[in-house]
Amino acid sequence: MDMRSDTVKEGLQQAPHRSLWNALGVTKEEMKKPLIAVVSSYNEIVPGHMNLDKIADAVKLGVAEAGGFPVLIPAIAVCDGIAMGHTGMKYSLVTRDLIADSTEALIMAHQFDAMVCIPNCDKNVPGLLMAAARLNIPTVFVSGGPMLPGRVHGKRTSLSSIFEAVGARQAGRISEEELEEYEEFGCPTCGSCSGMYTANSMNCLTEAIGMGLRGNGTIPAVYSARIRLAKHAGNKVMELLKADIRPRDIITERSIRNALTVDMALGCSTNTMLHLPAIAHEIGFDLDMRLANEYSAKTPNLCHLAPAGPTYMDELNEAGGVYAVMNELSRLNLLDLDCLTVTGKTVGENIANAVNRNPEVIRPVDNPYSKTGGLAVLSGNIAPEGGVVKQSAVAPEMLVHEGPARVFDSEDDAIEAILGGRIHPGDVVVIRYEGPKGGPGMREMLNPTSAIAGMGLGSSVALITDGRFSGASRGASIGHISPEAAVGGPIALLEEGDLIRINIPEKTLNAAVPDEVFEERRKKLKIHEPKIKTGYLARYASMVTSGSRGAVLEIPDHKE
Repeated sequence: MDMRSDTVKEGLQQAPHRSLWNALGVTKEEMKKPLIAVVSSYNEIVPGHMNLDKIADAVKLGVAEAGGFPVLIPAIAVCDGIAMGHTGMKYSLVTRDLIADSTEALIMAHQFDAMVCIPNCDKNVPGLLMAAARLNIPTVFVSGGPMLPGRVHGKRTSLSSIFEAVGARQAGRISEEELEEYEEFGCPTCGSCSGMYTANSMNCLTEAIGMGLRGNGTIPAVYSARIRLAKHAGNKVMELLKADIRPRDIITERSIRNALTVDMALGCSTNTMLHLPAIAHEIGFDLDMRLANEYSAKTPNLCHLAPAGPTYMDELNEAGGVYAVMNELSRLNLLDLDCLTVTGKTVGENIANAVNRNPEVIRPVDNPYSKTGGLAVLSGNIAPEGGVVKQSAVAPEMLVHEGPARVFDSEDDAIEAILGGRIHPGDVVVIRYEGPKGGPGMREMLNPTSAIAGMGLGSSVALITDGRFSGASRGASIGHISPEAAVGGPIALLEEGDLIRINIPEKTLNAAVPDEVFEERRKKLKIHEPKIKTGYLARYASMVTSGSRGAVLEIPDHKE
């Protein structure tokens, strides 16, 4: 086969290149084989990534067994849980583009023939999917897998339980000793946190798009099946290389629409409404966030994993995983079954024999948790370009809500007010200047949403923000309000006490403020400058687009 790696291995002019391969200890026999990048996000700071060295070793064995020459290269990662609630969270979303860019740079500089991507946590999965679409060399994804749930007082728990326990302790609802139990036993293994948070959402959607093998999204990190999956991924990338099947043959508008459908059925994180548009952008598909409502209207919600319900990723795996969910959806003709996947087969061929082994974890389509999907995009005079909510995790009594705005210009000020007992039943907490430009970096707001839930206010207090939410957030938490405050969006015009009207079934979000009053306020508006004005975040803020467009980067005043 023709190998692009011959550019750095074969011919008279490549003698200096070969001398450097020799310096790496590479044999002449290895140089004759296809050069396969094993892109690993392994590190010792992210619990979801501490096992990726073992995954990478297994991938390399699989590649070598199938006749390739595997070479490990790095990708960075941030633990959103450790970064949560302080300046560090500004550096989370922005890594998605760093990951895509640095992977592109390493692959192009060294002329790899194909790659296996090993992500696990929130931004690594979409970042590497963006890189795969951009580079368009044969690629397979194999992730590190989800964490097993913890157990406190005989109940299964996850990271969101611990964040909510902080609010419960602050409100005097649990003791300090009980909080320490959550600390000790809430996160018991390596892996991406055990609920349907962003990492697991994106790993599951990698299967739905067709870039991951069966079980990629659900096999727990500590199961040996995960090692076997990694070996198979190494084998499979060599098959794709021989067949010349590339990411853009798999990542298409049709497969992204499949992913959006599966997203609705699983009840995924609101962050998927940032990442799917960004992945789509790489193939030239403009995925309007509001398209989610069209898919939600026709897609039943079949799963209630934490934080929406009491089940966890290991149970989804035992019930049949993503393929079983997709097989249920196919009964309603909701999927494009002809889409190609990394198996070399179509979606329809992949899911044909998938069995739903637990109809409570994966509800059949004739007995769903709800007839509509897990996410909804709301629009109105506060959010002309939309805002997103995980409606499957909203208490029924909060689906329609009216209350006075409690306005804060940072997450930190809002948390201080919530924990200080200054937020009351009926209030609508407004957190602004936390968007992609205004943050900069669009922080996740797990701390305030968890504090609200932990203090017993989850069924009486709503929260809206131009920032975003962790997949671990639950309640009437509406994020990605666009346009954001930093570009003069209407959220910047809200004042303390404005009546906010939320109607999730009708997909509306409005302030009871006349247009002429908003216009008078706009004349006096002084937009806050970003809190960080140097380094990568300053460059990011100058290039990032609206949350409604996936917070993709564009050169200022230039649109493709």
